[in-house]
Amino acid sequence: MSGENYLTAEARARVEIDRQLVACGWLVQDRKEMNLYAAQGVAVREFIMATEHGRADYLLFIDQKAVGAIEAKPSGSPLTGVEPQSAKYAAGLPSNLTAPCRPLPFLYESTGDETMFTDGFDPAPRSRSVMSFHRPESLARQLRLWVDDPDMGSLRARLQRLTPLMEAPGATNHDGLRTIQLRAINAIEGSMLHDRPRALAQMATGSGKTFMAANLAFRLVLTAGAERVLFLVDRGNLGRQTLKEFQQFATPGDGRKFTDLYNVQLLTSNRIDPAARVVITTVQRLYSMLRGEEELAEDVDELSASEIEPERPVDVVYNPQIPVEGFDVVIVDECHRSIYGVWQQVLTYFDAFMVGLTATPAKQTFAFFNQNLVIEYGHAQAVAEGVNVDFDVYRIRTRISEQGSVVDAGLVTKFRDRETRKTRLEKLDEDVVYDARQLDRDVVAIDQIRTVIQTFRDNLFKPLDEDGIFPGRTEVPKTLIFAKDDSHADDIVRICREEFGRGNDFAVKITYRTTGEKPENLLNQFRNSFNPRIVVTVDMIATGTDVKPLECVMFMRMVRSRNFFEQMKGRGVRVIDPNDLQAVSADATAKTHFVIVDAVGVTEGEFNDTSPLERHKTESLKKLLDQVAAGVRDADVVSSIAGRLARLDRVISTDDRAQLAEAANGLGLPELVRALTDSFDVDVAWDKAKAANNGVDPTDEQLTTVRGEMLEASCRLLAERPKLARS
Repeated sequence: MSGENYLTAEARARVEIDRQLVACGWLVQDRKEMNLYAAQGVAVREFIMATEHGRADYLLFIDQKAVGAIEAKPSGSPLTGVEPQSAKYAAGLPSNLTAPCRPLPFLYESTGDETMFTDGFDPAPRSRSVMSFHRPESLARQLRLWVDDPDMGSLRARLQRLTPLMEAPGATNHDGLRTIQLRAINAIEGSMLHDRPRALAQMATGSGKTFMAANLAFRLVLTAGAERVLFLVDRGNLGRQTLKEFQQFATPGDGRKFTDLYNVQLLTSNRIDPAARVVITTVQRLYSMLRGEEELAEDVDELSASEIEPERPVDVVYNPQIPVEGFDVVIVDECHRSIYGVWQQVLTYFDAFMVGLTATPAKQTFAFFNQNLVIEYGHAQAVAEGVNVDFDVYRIRTRISEQGSVVDAGLVTKFRDRETRKTRLEKLDEDVVYDARQLDRDVVAIDQIRTVIQTFRDNLFKPLDEDGIFPGRTEVPKTLIFAKDDSHADDIVRICREEFGRGNDFAVKITYRTTGEKPENLLNQFRNSFNPRIVVTVDMIATGTDVKPLECVMFMRMVRSRNFFEQMKGRGVRVIDPNDLQAVSADATAKTHFVIVDAVGVTEGEFNDTSPLERHKTESLKKLLDQVAAGVRDADVVSSIAGRLARLDRVISTDDRAQLAEAANGLGLPELVRALTDSFDVDVAWDKAKAANNGVDPTDEQLTTVRGEMLEASCRLLAERPKLARS
């Protein structure tokens, strides 16, 4: 039996604390053997403080000066109520001892299993949980900063230097920042200024989360003096995309590139460059590094964390090569929900602010970020502001009968109303369970794949009144097809080539099993060259990958996850300059929208949260406006008008824009679209109803009343401008 079993509970805790201190670079000594010159950081046990201030379990010295204390408690003890005891040590240093400042700034309470830390240099010192103790050299660096400027001794103090970015008229300001990006930076920094350890920003796919994060990182490093920022991505190809964003980012002021000023490291090995101010990596590589592994297999880095998800939560122990203070800020970009579950200890290892960026938050995401949703920006808002393009849904239904394949195909124009915020948040990212016989049953058989592709081909260029998918076009738009697995993808590629009568370069597969050509090179060809026209993938291009010329997204597989489905849909929303689009699709004029071709019914699932603005495709804009003028009060009509005007805004000439502004009594087209989309946005209605209810969540009846008032206001906005219908 180990000798430790004979110790008291507190003595056993001190054995563990001793071990952790040594691992973090401290030399632990008894009071009678104290030698402050033996190491930079010395932790002295049982140090008697000034009269009436008791005995500190550990008094911490750096460079022969007292800087802090540790109060030890038995395992399982609550630590919040222990803070007054360690604060007493901070104020009770004997007068004959040397200290850089009084009271002592660095205070810990620990059971060996749990440790709390209070930084006296913070503007409002508040204890926070840390995975382990800080290294002496890190605290020494902080002391030097305090000596240089007593108001800037900690990151939280230096954050006070940040001043909010001011919004300027127009959609773009502050060195290329969109209004939503500007608002997101202000919201995240505001959360940090209030010492909220975690902040979640929900921004629609295509709204520029990575560019916003690069601006945020620049401000944190330059103004707040953040030592290092960690940028976690879902898979390796997204890390390379993020690195390019930093390399191309011209910093405000002199316009120099971010990477000209600061080192940015994309980890392709398990070693962090000490000079790197921004480090980009995947959670699986970071976990490998914390485990002390020399390298990580390259193919593992190219997979999503969800694809290699462990069966049970990972355990992380302290690694002296990567201290808990190694990063000041951790930005988590569009990572799968499992990162907040089985991988969670990898994130919580660092004593850092945590920022989550997502277009589609899951319940686990909200919980991990302490429900601190600092900004919410959805699809309708993004379309209204010209950040995203809207979409149409083209449904292909096939079934096998005695007579062969039966096809029912056409544009979908009816969609269910968005649920209330409360209901939506309760259902976020529920997995949908399908009967095994239902899942992908229509498009796994070879003849059914062929039927879908033939239907797509035959309806591609038909006129709109004949349910054409891309009326008036002559070449297959850039199309992404989601397959069930690699074998399924192979079949789809082969049949696409056969049915369109094209060669190998017309349709290609891009998955992690693609050989001969790197998937990254094929992706670049898809973005920048005429061919391929069709790319078939499984999961690789499902999240985050930017292919701006993409105009068609086809589902030939079911999706179980609400979160994943919205990300897959989001591949088509990105805007593109008409000249850049025409460089790869010469018959295109402008990207006003994209089309989802649904061959399995995935858009009919209960988790289909994002609906297109356009709900009445067969009716003219004039007819819709006439309906509103005649007293029709229908949210689908208003939504369709907003969608039609948003598409018009992407192709309209300067003269026509001026004519429309005159017809709208001086109201610009973007402003009109934003006003209309706000009127049927349930989140906007929820906020208004809550404000009217003195900050209390509204009832269903109150929410319905407010939504009716907002709809009436938007309809009046249109009805009072009868010239619009004649323009």
